[in-house]
Amino acid sequence: MSYYTHNSLFPGSTHPIPNGYAAQMEDKHKMNVVFLDVTPARTPYGKPPSPNAIAPLENNLINPIINRDIIYENLKPVFTVLRVMGVLPITRPSPGTNRFQLLSPSMIYSAIVYFSMITYVLYLSLHKVQIMRTSEGKFEEAVIEYLFTVYLFPMIAVPILWYETRKIAGILNEWVKFETAYRQLLGQVLSIKMYRKALLISIIIPVLSTTSVIITHVTMVHFKPMQLIPYVFLEILTYMMGGYWYLICEALSVCANILAEDFYQALRNIGPAKKISDYRALWLRLSKIARDTGIANCYTFTFVNLYLFLIITLSIYGLLSQISEGFGIKDVGLAVTACCSILLLFFICDQAHYASNCVRSNFQKKLLMVELSWMNTDAQTEVNMFLRATEMNPAQISLDGFFDVNRTLFKSLMATMVTYLVVLLQFQISIPSDSQAEEDQIVNNVTMDFTDPITTTTTAITTVLTTIAKKKRKH
Repeated sequence: MSYYTHNSLFPGSTHPIPNGYAAQMEDKHKMNVVFLDVTPARTPYGKPPSPNAIAPLENNLINPIINRDIIYENLKPVFTVLRVMGVLPITRPSPGTNRFQLLSPSMIYSAIVYFSMITYVLYLSLHKVQIMRTSEGKFEEAVIEYLFTVYLFPMIAVPILWYETRKIAGILNEWVKFETAYRQLLGQVLSIKMYRKALLISIIIPVLSTTSVIITHVTMVHFKPMQLIPYVFLEILTYMMGGYWYLICEALSVCANILAEDFYQALRNIGPAKKISDYRALWLRLSKIARDTGIANCYTFTFVNLYLFLIITLSIYGLLSQISEGFGIKDVGLAVTACCSILLLFFICDQAHYASNCVRSNFQKKLLMVELSWMNTDAQTEVNMFLRATEMNPAQISLDGFFDVNRTLFKSLMATMVTYLVVLLQFQISIPSDSQAEEDQIVNNVTMDFTDPITTTTTAITTVLTTIAKKKRKH
């Protein structure tokens, strides 16, 4: 018979417990009881627990572990497309854990895809796309040649995005922590339904981007089908980055609205002041995610915004440079490119502006509408501290201090573009076209034809008159 000296029911007792039976019981009871030793076997140190072991009830029901991060699962279609294209080599060793490892299979795959595309572009540079030549002049054709060179610039953004993948993975991990804190505070899962929208974006953008590239090439250049591959890849990459930015900002907006509504409902029957402080801590976490989103994508989207600005300027300039001669087939591709780029730039700026407004202004409105008279002193203090926290922690999405992404940025870029267009058009007007130069040459030739006989006749008359005057002086 084995004896255990520790008794959880009688911690102060030093009597041995034979097979879990208290020694203080009377002997007559011992004679009539059959004992079963149900004490679990000790797991030796260093060996894994039994696969039949049951986790404690607290871990399964009271404090559940999130094993699928909600934000990533909702945005998964777009992340999948970016990972297939080799531009976002995030490694997920387990659900809810996002990492960037330089020697991971995902990074090696991304490097192979990128350098294969670089090699393909260098090969196509030997067979450069041929611009359609027309009688409209060389100026518009030069603009189109520059435009097709600028279309290849997003190749530079891929290594930049590799560099920022570690920070993007950190943002996804911060979202997991936010989801855990939300569940602990409200006892429910963060309800976000964006998967269908992300799936539509991941399908529609490649289709529309491919269509746009085909229209551009058909209308402006003599192309070969093999020349479309790098342009289609880079066009999809550019607009997919815009879709990724849109969904990240949309997730911020949805979470901010959900948290604001939950907080408003809590204020209607608020109990202890600690509840308000918990909401403040949760809001501060969301505000930090909003700021870190801009910091994590600062170099990539600084490049994307400047690239879109250059594309818009060149496209509209190509449209306006020959407006006096009417629109031609080339202008269809330029118009499609300009409209798509303007829309993408607008959505990038507008969605970030809306997300910042939801994270900050919505909570300030809820706090300013609170009736403090019926609250106790501690609750009033917490509300005032919450309001002060929203003032001291602006939730602006800034690209690491380069500039804030909002509607003001879109307005500034459009105003700068108009300034450049006016200067370039004035410069073009000051340069005579080939047809104008030919007309001027014809006018000069005609003028010379009429001027030469008149000059000859005048010279002869002058000579005769001079000779007559000299003879009169002699006589």
